[in-house]
Amino acid sequence: MGKDCVFLLIRARDSIKKCNFATRYKNCCHFIIHTVLFTPYYSRLINPPYHSHLIIYNMKIAILTLLLVFCGVAVGQLQAKKRYEVLLETTSGNIRLQLYNETPLHRDNFLRLVEAHYYDSLLFHRVIKNFMIQCGDSTSRYAQPSQSLGDHDLDYTIQPEIRLPKIYHRRGVLAAAREPDEVNPNRESSAGHFYIVWGKRFSTPDMVKMQARLDTLYGAPVKLTPEMVRTYKKIGGTPHLDGGYTVFGEVVEGLEVVERIQLEATDEEDRPYDDVRILRASVVARP
Repeated sequence: MGKDCVFLLIRARDSIKKCNFATRYKNCCHFIIHTVLFTPYYSRLINPPYHSHLIIYNMKIAILTLLLVFCGVAVGQLQAKKRYEVLLETTSGNIRLQLYNETPLHRDNFLRLVEAHYYDSLLFHRVIKNFMIQCGDSTSRYAQPSQSLGDHDLDYTIQPEIRLPKIYHRRGVLAAAREPDEVNPNRESSAGHFYIVWGKRFSTPDMVKMQARLDTLYGAPVKLTPEMVRTYKKIGGTPHLDGGYTVFGEVVEGLEVVERIQLEATDEEDRPYDDVRILRASVVARP
């Protein structure tokens, strides 16, 4: 009986190695508890000379397994952070952006423009409360008060990289503006214009109506997953843009700055009366 107990204990230890990370973590916890609580009991069933050896051996295995699991957590977190990051230093505060690897065309284009200092001194020329803040018109750099802005763009577009349902228009994401479907049926993104989503929170009836709208808004139905619905209800965003515009990054620091900017008083063309300017955009982290 003693040998059978020891065999089961060792088998439990070995099974941890064969699982995916989440299951391994759970099994590791079970194994450590099992080892710490029951090894002294199992050891009494074996010949006395082996009592202390079994306890020490399995304690070592438990500690080693725990260390490996937490090292795995650290490595997993490090891998998740292997993204480019861009810092927008604005007149309202700093906004730190992380760019998605899942949208390489938009990521690389944005990095190229940042490194060329394209966004330095540009205004957030279009700001809509409970919706978004937009930048990218190079003529805004020297714009006069009340001057109409937003029509100027670079001379190329980017193929859409819509990654639903993983990436969607929750509050704080970075997305590419574009021309409307009437003149842009392929929904290609603007090369220079981007927006950061603020949006609003939605009720359950609101989300039911939104799903009905998305069933026909972009031709093919766009289905909101339960996770997306929960996010829009709890955090907020702009779900009506899902399926029509490319999201390619997110705010990781400075969301309060985005909130402050979207509250700016604006004229009839949604330009803030008091200029909100990107003083400098720079790449601050590389994979």
